[in-house]
Amino acid sequence: MSTSIETPPQPAAPRGLAGLFARAIGLVKRHAAELTRFAGVGGVAYVIDIGLFNLMFIGLDWSYWYAKIISAVIAMTVAFFGNRHWTWRERRGSAAAHRQYALYFFFNGIGLLISLACLWANSGLARVWPQYFDTDLAVNIAANFVGVGLASVFRFFAYRTWVFRHRPELASAK
Repeated sequence: MSTSIETPPQPAAPRGLAGLFARAIGLVKRHAAELTRFAGVGGVAYVIDIGLFNLMFIGLDWSYWYAKIISAVIAMTVAFFGNRHWTWRERRGSAAAHRQYALYFFFNGIGLLISLACLWANSGLARVWPQYFDTDLAVNIAANFVGVGLASVFRFFAYRTWVFRHRPELASAK
């Protein structure tokens, strides 16, 4: 007499918005340690970026375009070393730092363009509603909240995919 244990049917994967949300949660769970380290390094770089941006834009009365470019380049250099030596330290391998920095700078350039696009959108809105968008606070929100937020999502996946890649010998050893 054989006893077979029937497994209940698995529910179908949710579709639409629920499915997208479930996939996003799964992605976050799989990469939680990386995301935590990335957020730590990014937090330090973010404080540097915002501090320098506001020092130059508000304190020294520079154009917000120049202030954002300079503050972002300095912050991205700090973040490069943090990400290379902490976030993805196991992926460092024998890849030359200058090669990684070139790729890192390229993808940060795209991230900077995302932030500048948010500043550009804010300046367009400032022409229509200057009382809301032609303020230091609105410029800061566009550059340092919306722009940096969107750019950070892009950069996380670009860094882990192209800059700090898994070495094949490490992937097969797991």
